[in-house]
Amino acid sequence: MSNWIVLSIGFLAQILFSSRLIIQWLTSEKQKRVITPTLFWTLSLVASFLLFIYGYLRDDFAIMLGQGLTYYIYIRNLQLQNQWKTCPAVMRWILLFMPVFITIFYFNNNEIDTVRLFKNEAIPLWLLVLGIISQIVFTLRFVYQWMYSEKHKKSSLPFGFWALSLVGSLLILTYAIFRVDYVLLVGHSLGAIIYIRNLLILKQQNA
Repeated sequence: MSNWIVLSIGFLAQILFSSRLIIQWLTSEKQKRVITPTLFWTLSLVASFLLFIYGYLRDDFAIMLGQGLTYYIYIRNLQLQNQWKTCPAVMRWILLFMPVFITIFYFNNNEIDTVRLFKNEAIPLWLLVLGIISQIVFTLRFVYQWMYSEKHKKSSLPFGFWALSLVGSLLILTYAIFRVDYVLLVGHSLGAIIYIRNLLILKQQNA
């Protein structure tokens, strides 16, 4: 596949990810407290799917891992906000089973092509490990957010979410610099700024 098509998919995903953060940030600034609009989770779900495809096309296991772990958490948050059922039934089934379809499609001669993922000459082992650790830390923010929301029976973005977001984002930025991945570099540069701002809003909110 043409490199510009791959980059277009990646940048589109990051535009959606950045858009969700900007919407969330502007809404929070207006309300003077951290808000989690439904559109945040909707854009997250679509962007996560696109970035997973981007990772697959770049043979980048770290990216695929990060998106694969958070995909269903986005769906769960839409359920907690009572918005999941407003989506047409056909679309819900497609979204639910799309990762399964991709996994089946991903098989090559009945075996996952591990050589492409784990022996990619463009990603030395130390860089792959850094990328995986970065994505795990970045993903833990949504695991924490999911557990927090389940406990309070309400979808929200607590302080720990933003703290983990900032740490994970800085790690991914480091990975992006060594990987020379402009998609990750652009997306997480903006994200880090918004994460810091949300931490400051929460600090003022709880003062």
